[in-house]
Amino acid sequence: MKKVVVFAGSNSVNSINKQLAEYASSLLNNVEVSVLDLNDFTLPVYGIDEETNNGIPKNASKFLDEIHGADGIILSLAEHNGNFSAVFKNTYDWMSRIQQKLWNNIPMLLMATSPGARGGSSVLSIAKAGFPYMGGRIVADFSLPSFSENFKDGGLINEEYNDQLKELVNKLKTSL
Repeated sequence: MKKVVVFAGSNSVNSINKQLAEYASSLLNNVEVSVLDLNDFTLPVYGIDEETNNGIPKNASKFLDEIHGADGIILSLAEHNGNFSAVFKNTYDWMSRIQQKLWNNIPMLLMATSPGARGGSSVLSIAKAGFPYMGGRIVADFSLPSFSENFKDGGLINEEYNDQLKELVNKLKTSL
């Protein structure tokens, strides 16, 4: 059975991006889903001195092993000041020190949501531009604006967005 790793680029216990990622994964069938939480993989702030003095943290290797053990990735990125959240960027930096092409050409559904009308479009744009250089194979991307207006009780209530997401999840599944 194919395995899809699901996570949010956030460490918020109430992450709207984690809610979106988990919902997207619920649309998959006949696939093993593994939901990861960045809070379970705490890491020191990346810096060359930290790496030189202490090496690569075990949690960075564990997280990368989870990614590499998957046939697909669903990632929903939180947007902080128009960019990656600090916790995601730190995890990303550590993983890149282990393997530069860290995404390993694994098919990815890349998403973002936010409380505002732009739906995390800035961070999504940054990831879409940069991930391919790091071995990212983005097969579909999705932006959900105005999270609290479009997502309730664990699911999308806007039918247009829901239909679009179902189509993109199916695109990911056929890429596995």
